[in-house]
Amino acid sequence: MSADPTVWRVKGMPLAPATGHGPLDGLRIAVKDLFAVTGFAVGGGNPAWLAEALPAHEDAPAVARLRAAGAVVQGIAHTDELAYSLSGTNVHYGTPPNPAAPDRVTGGSSSGPASAVATGHADVGLGTDTGGSIRVPASCCGLFGLRPTHGAVPTEGVLPLAPSFDTVGWITADAGTLARVGDVLLPDGPDRLPRRLVCLGGTEGEAGRYGLPVSAVTLSTWDDPDPLLLAFRQVQAAEAWRAHGKWIEAHPRALAADVEGRFRFGAGVDAATEDGARARLAAWRGELLDLLGDDAWLVLPAGGPGHPRELSLADKDAWRRETLRCAVPASAYGLPSVSVPSVTRAAASPPAGIAVVAPPGQDRALLRLAGGR
Repeated sequence: MSADPTVWRVKGMPLAPATGHGPLDGLRIAVKDLFAVTGFAVGGGNPAWLAEALPAHEDAPAVARLRAAGAVVQGIAHTDELAYSLSGTNVHYGTPPNPAAPDRVTGGSSSGPASAVATGHADVGLGTDTGGSIRVPASCCGLFGLRPTHGAVPTEGVLPLAPSFDTVGWITADAGTLARVGDVLLPDGPDRLPRRLVCLGGTEGEAGRYGLPVSAVTLSTWDDPDPLLLAFRQVQAAEAWRAHGKWIEAHPRALAADVEGRFRFGAGVDAATEDGARARLAAWRGELLDLLGDDAWLVLPAGGPGHPRELSLADKDAWRRETLRCAVPASAYGLPSVSVPSVTRAAASPPAGIAVVAPPGQDRALLRLAGGR
């Protein structure tokens, strides 16, 4: 069977073999088209970018670790353009299939890796999460996904978007595989579960699966998310423009209009505005960590189901806002978050996940909770 061109930029049998043996022997990895894979250029979800890119001389460290542990690179899978979207609707390569909800998108920007896992053509989708790009497609496709603590997994060899938030993460069909990858990629850390869970967005029923005390909480940034989303957007876009603005100026209309608009917003964020946004994010982070203390983790929606595959730009923007409301807290504060499929959603409804957010460094314990261990 030929490779689906909406999912894969290039696919092999495998594309790159394992370089060693270990706990990931035989696992097939779909690598998001932001990571360096030896012998292949990084395409960034855009044909103009790909046309100018040179083949990588070595793997990104995350790819190298997985191959050394026995995994094979099945192929390089598509991303939204330069990873600056959440829908998974790439105007150049198409929209990957979501077998769990065929009339809806996979979510992005790790759209190709998520689709490869959802369709059974890969065991692990290696991707990035800047503003939700692991957790959102995991939620939309009924999969598991981890955004680690910011900086826990090296981002060298990965095309940047906004380095203050860019995080290497992964998507799998089950919690056990999610944890196996974590054993390879994550640094050592505490493995103690929380004593209680605090919930936003009516997730108390979902949180009950873990057998811990559950309570609802209120946060001003949840009830009125716009100040948080604006501060995050200002910092993210400013960094994204610094990373790619020169290329965008030299390649007008090479990106979809909505994606280019997000980048160009960053050109208008001056230093004082960016500094003020960073200060607000730091203050809100402190408030959340104070709320959690030493014994609680946060549970909230992971972003809900994907939107219909055909949707107006205005409706897509509304979906994006509600999705970012769920995803941005962990992204803006550098916290680890795992997305797990809902257990209370009606069987006929499209998939949607819940996210558990833990204090920094609690990644391994978070994977233990996700697996019910």
